[in-house]
Amino acid sequence: MRQTLDREALHAALLRPGGRWRALEVHAELGSTNAEAARVGVPWHVVVADHQAAGRGRLGRTWEAPLGTSVAVSAVLPLQPAQAASSGWVPLLAGLAVARALPGVATVTPGLKWPNDILLAEDGWRKVSGVLCEVHGDVVVVGIGINVDQRRDELPVDTATSLRLCGAPGLSREHVIAVVLGHLASLHDDLTTGGAALGAARAAYRSCCRTIGMEVDLHAADGQVRRVRAVAVDDEGRLVVRDGQAEYAVAAGDVTHVRPA
Repeated sequence: MRQTLDREALHAALLRPGGRWRALEVHAELGSTNAEAARVGVPWHVVVADHQAAGRGRLGRTWEAPLGTSVAVSAVLPLQPAQAASSGWVPLLAGLAVARALPGVATVTPGLKWPNDILLAEDGWRKVSGVLCEVHGDVVVVGIGINVDQRRDELPVDTATSLRLCGAPGLSREHVIAVVLGHLASLHDDLTTGGAALGAARAAYRSCCRTIGMEVDLHAADGQVRRVRAVAVDDEGRLVVRDGQAEYAVAAGDVTHVRPA
């Protein structure tokens, strides 16, 4: 039987003396953890739900999972004026936080699809996690969804997977949340520090990003789809693509990796 989240275990793991996280809400059900976190709007506040009734993903997509099978967490991070030039990296580094965390809780090999989908090699590079970042004044709400215990028939699309399907059944969702948020806080420190720390974080992202070097279908904001080659991620977090002889940077939109025939 799937277990509900252990509120006390989460409190003990996250709200430690000297730690970054200051407050934690654990809900049995919420419409959206991002909406609740934005309503609070206080830096270092965390909202977790056992079940999201109206979870949201990037580009207006919905995100949902059966009760007790996934992680749905939103964290409020401060967005300082000095970070403005590098704020485009917040969503990318949030994805990197998940990619760094997962091998610490399961024997899996993650990769990133620009900007912040997390894929797992163990199930044909299917998606196990997604990130939605929303700026509200001087804070950014980072929403993270991770498929933990779903069976194949409980996933909404064939391109999705779960940690269970990748050989890691019976994981503690509390532990997954704590490890992910630990990496998120650390990478936020790198972003705030800037300089060599941010440079190293950018390099780590690029090393983990499977999109770089691949042929992709670029779904542009105007509705057009162009087949291009992804060649880099620039220092603003934009995807640099080559279309024929021309190269240009894409700040928003979506990409689909073109799989070999």
